[in-house]
Amino acid sequence: MIEVSVVIPCLNEEVTISSCITKAQGSFKRAGIEGEVVIVDNGSTDRSAEIARGLGARVINEAQKGYGNALRRGIEEARGKYIIMGDGDDTYDFSEVHKFVVALREGYELVMGSRFKGKILPGAMSWSHRYIGNPILSGMLRLFFGGNVSDSHCGLRAFSKEAYLKMNLHTTGMEFASEMVIHSLKKKLRITEIPIVYSARLGESKLDSFRDAWRHMRFMLLYSPVYLYFVPALALFVPSIILLVKFLFGPVWIFGHPWDIRSMVFASITALLGWQIINLGYCAVVYADSIGLLESPIVKKFVKYFSLERMMFVGLVIFLIGLFSIGGIFYIWAEKGFGELQIFEINTIKLAIFSLTFLNIGIQLIFTAFLSSMFQIKFKN
Repeated sequence: MIEVSVVIPCLNEEVTISSCITKAQGSFKRAGIEGEVVIVDNGSTDRSAEIARGLGARVINEAQKGYGNALRRGIEEARGKYIIMGDGDDTYDFSEVHKFVVALREGYELVMGSRFKGKILPGAMSWSHRYIGNPILSGMLRLFFGGNVSDSHCGLRAFSKEAYLKMNLHTTGMEFASEMVIHSLKKKLRITEIPIVYSARLGESKLDSFRDAWRHMRFMLLYSPVYLYFVPALALFVPSIILLVKFLFGPVWIFGHPWDIRSMVFASITALLGWQIINLGYCAVVYADSIGLLESPIVKKFVKYFSLERMMFVGLVIFLIGLFSIGGIFYIWAEKGFGELQIFEINTIKLAIFSLTFLNIGIQLIFTAFLSSMFQIKFKN
């Protein structure tokens, strides 16, 4: 019975692959672990696969390119109860994989290596990655999804096969690493970290710093609609709508200066912009919930409460407020005998701005109600 499978994605790593394999095998031997090394060849054109076979590793070919594709294939083919994944460039010390096994045996479902809690050797990580890129990405992950993972993008990590099935991962590229941590946090799996030594890479790096960092950041934002949509939207909408109402009753004094009708126009624009983002965010949340992406009980209750009919009712009320305000302008016109209306009178213009803003908000909400309800339609294949 194989207890541990070390899965290593490989693309032209003939310089370092032998070191990775022998270190992992040495760790198995010292700790008395029944294990295997699985090399997933992702299209190498050098002797990587030949070297791996010669050292007794099991080599699997994965034609579909991508870090995630290679790892997914290796994990699926792995025979062990526990999986340890790491890069084949010898930056991670596979001679210490037994430490990860100890944590897994203790009941942890995901064991993350931490380069920042361990030791980063000279030349292993650039200044920008060490002090800017990785801390920002790890900080975003903690902010959006909770937990206390200090090095969310460390490539050396371990998990049980059972936990991997719970994670239900879908991505095929570099985002695979982020998705694993995010889903583990969402599923409330038991997570711990182990300090590791991070060494300088031998050979050519396949990473594109800015492109790969953006891919991780984009993925986290897509998985966190609250921060992507609602935080910026509410920051625009709430103060803008409050100012819009205040401007109806006269200038607003800010920083010792009066702000009036010109500022009211900007308040109307930013309120509409914020409201539009809120509506887009709500539709995104409904869709994500319908395909099982969010799996949040709070979102489910929110979506269930705000049915099509309730949203339409609220939208109609807001629309009628705007319509009533337009009626006020019509009343002023009627009082003047339907003669020349002083449309440029400041109070009339203010009322028109307020009316049109609320008419737009109401109409948007009504149609958002229909669109979000379409996302909730269940079809049977």
